[in-house]
Amino acid sequence: MTQPPAPAAGLAADRRSLFKLGVLGLAGLSAPLRAVTAGGFTHGVASGEPGPDRVLLWTRFVAPADTALTWEVAETDDFARPLASGECQASPANDHCAKAFATGLKPGSWYFYRFIAPNGDKSATGRTRTLPVGKVDKFRIAVFSCSNYGFGWFNAYAHACEAGDFDLTMHLGDYFYEYARGTYPSAKQTVDGRLLPENEAVTLAGYRERFATYRADPDLQRLHQLWPMVPMWDDHETANDTWAGGAENHQPDEGDWPARKAASEQAYREWMPVSDDYWAKYEIGDLATLFKLESRHLARMESLDLTEVTKGLSGEQLQAALVRLRDGPLKDPGRTLLGAQQEAWLARALKESTRARKPWQVLGQQVVMGQLKMTPRVLDGMSAKAPDWLKARLQASVAAGQAGVPLNMDAWDGYPAARDRLFKAALAADANLVVLAGDSHNAWAFDLDRKGQRVGVEMAGHSVSSPGAENSLWWMKPDELARDSVAANPQLKWCDTSRRGYMAVELTPRAASSEWRFMATVRQRGTQLAGVQRMTVLAGQRKFESS
Repeated sequence: MTQPPAPAAGLAADRRSLFKLGVLGLAGLSAPLRAVTAGGFTHGVASGEPGPDRVLLWTRFVAPADTALTWEVAETDDFARPLASGECQASPANDHCAKAFATGLKPGSWYFYRFIAPNGDKSATGRTRTLPVGKVDKFRIAVFSCSNYGFGWFNAYAHACEAGDFDLTMHLGDYFYEYARGTYPSAKQTVDGRLLPENEAVTLAGYRERFATYRADPDLQRLHQLWPMVPMWDDHETANDTWAGGAENHQPDEGDWPARKAASEQAYREWMPVSDDYWAKYEIGDLATLFKLESRHLARMESLDLTEVTKGLSGEQLQAALVRLRDGPLKDPGRTLLGAQQEAWLARALKESTRARKPWQVLGQQVVMGQLKMTPRVLDGMSAKAPDWLKARLQASVAAGQAGVPLNMDAWDGYPAARDRLFKAALAADANLVVLAGDSHNAWAFDLDRKGQRVGVEMAGHSVSSPGAENSLWWMKPDELARDSVAANPQLKWCDTSRRGYMAVELTPRAASSEWRFMATVRQRGTQLAGVQRMTVLAGQRKFESS
């Protein structure tokens, strides 16, 4: 483990701008829930959907009726010479959220933007950036996932803002969690000052309330204020383990599933700087194509339930059931995450990217793609205090691993035929995949291959605040769990199973790297790092360099 890096120096002008934005935009935001019922500009600003000549701008302005807001874009934060301007509507029908595309901008350029109300009130000043065209020597992305408000402070967001060394941010899902207060986290686990809404988010009003709560967080507001974001939903933006036709955390007494899913999508598109497209690609000059995939709402089939398959079985009966699962339903070629339409689009887009001679094809998506099975060592010294359901699940997971059945059926491991199709498409395109993943709350680095043929690497990120394996496997030392996990999984080259933070991903023509940045704590607010881990893949190699 290397030592934490010093904050990036950056350009002096950019550092001054960061400081100004911190002062201008976030002064006084000390009460996280204060903005939920306030009028006027309540939740700062945000930007997204960057292109070479455009970017989508967002704000929220609370008023009794539809309100016409003016937006301005300029190269300086005094807005002495606005380069683009226009109007957008903040409407109660859209929870007072307003969005507008600023167009006619220059590629690869930083801009300032703001919104102005009819009475002259101004929003916070935001900063955004268009995507570059032509030769690109370096592009840096801050990558986040799994932000649970109640479990702790969003120190990963704060550190990224303090570091300031990025061109773009990405959020790979679980931007918030839908559970009722006291569920996840429990009342005992909830950090002081991080009070969640009382009820589970099920309705449009509930999802809007969840956004209002999370977006009142000053560190999340500042992250949105300083960079354009490419976000995507995973499951908790709707309900745990979402698939096209339902979710583990959707019960019959919670209403109609299509209505709940539609409500969650509406709130997401109101509150986030996103278009209505379910998937998209972003061209980073001659350096890379960045893909945003959708793997939850449209085509995902229900995940297989390992617990149900193994319930009440042991010995030869258990092994026989696992073999039937492995050779039957698990291998079903019809099982899909993306669906045929998105798979075909991705295959074409990968070929277009490699034909343009771009060194990197970066898949921004939700769940771990590398093969992962449980190490048998988790049963050694298992605490007698572990609940019965956890003991049963771990015993089933270990038996499954010994039978060649993966650990997590909700990840790509539960859809191996779909993963194989994606890998075949990548190889047919001669792509150099860099797969980004969230969801697991832990940090992983995989060399991805198809029948021994290298496909690329996976940089799977740890959570902003949601607990990882240390929360359920507390009797194992994290370094031992990491070592045993790497030994049990040939594709896995490194992991960390106990710390929170984010990934700083850097692309150059020669190499792609991830720096996993680990926060010292999330129980108190602060930006101290406990350490970093850096992994690098050279262009054309499709495997991590030996450390």
